[in-house]
Amino acid sequence: MTATDVPAGLAARLREATAPQHRDTENRSFITRLMGGELDLEAYVRYLAQYTYVYRALEAREPQPGDPGFLADQALRRVPSMEADLAELGAGDWEAALPALPATQAYVDHLRALDAADVPRYVAHHYTRYLGDLSGGQAIAALVARHYGATEAQLGFYRFEAIDSPVRYKRAYREQLDALDLDREAEAALIDEARAAFDFNGAIFDALGADARAAA
Repeated sequence: MTATDVPAGLAARLREATAPQHRDTENRSFITRLMGGELDLEAYVRYLAQYTYVYRALEAREPQPGDPGFLADQALRRVPSMEADLAELGAGDWEAALPALPATQAYVDHLRALDAADVPRYVAHHYTRYLGDLSGGQAIAALVARHYGATEAQLGFYRFEAIDSPVRYKRAYREQLDALDLDREAEAALIDEARAAFDFNGAIFDALGADARAAA
């Protein structure tokens, strides 16, 4: 067997299988305009508020017996830093001022409806959000600071202070994904759910885009 005949690990298969949805999501008008400096800091605040609802639902799941280690890693938890950022951004009363958009609520409801014991489907959302935060999220922080003057105190969401090397952490995360003992059906569920996660995120971006146009 040659090197090219060796099947890729689960992490690589997952990344390849979701690449079209990933590209489609990151090219939605709202996020490209926000990252391009075409909006304002208030648009970022609306973005952050919507995702705080999502992360609350994601992080509400209790650890289950047999979970891979990364699911219980407190170093990844984002809600406290997101709420602190919102306060620093002048949106301490964000839940009253910025209620969940229908697209956000749909994602929240989906996450809450997942069976806590369904590890593959939960992993799909965990992978999509946290590896994204450790990768593209770092570029988002830099661009929000550059374009809109956000301060370090307003960008704690993107600082993983308990992780000394995002590169090494992501490598270890992918190694743990590869070590998951999933049969064909469970792997298919993981991939389908990851695709759905990107679709939910794309819908939130579209809703935020409509919200930005209405606020203009």
